[in-house]
Amino acid sequence: MSVRQSSNTTRTSNTARARGLTHAFPTQVSLQDALSAVADPVRRSILRELAAVPEWTKACGTFDLPVAKATRSHHFAVLRAAGLIEQRDEGSRRLNRLRRPEFDAAFPGLLDLVLREPSLLSHPGR
Repeated sequence: MSVRQSSNTTRTSNTARARGLTHAFPTQVSLQDALSAVADPVRRSILRELAAVPEWTKACGTFDLPVAKATRSHHFAVLRAAGLIEQRDEGSRRLNRLRRPEFDAAFPGLLDLVLREPSLLSHPGR
């Protein structure tokens, strides 16, 4: 796997499809961007699902989300840009990792609040 760095992002490549993925360093993400990323209930649901499983075991297509595939891709891109997740391709699957230690170092306590919140997606009346 090769890693190329620019001023505020890293590109992780292990397949042709993954070469286009841009992963931000959480320490170089603004508080506004971090808050915007966790403001959406679909993205918070993704984070909660990732927190509940071992790293690199959850593929994008296995998330139970009430959105279209293109919208799902957008949500993952926002989470990558905010430094919350890292993704890599294995065969035809794109696996995910919650970047909890890195994000917690940059924004202490924020992820804890998000992960403690009950899912609004499973309780839409709340």
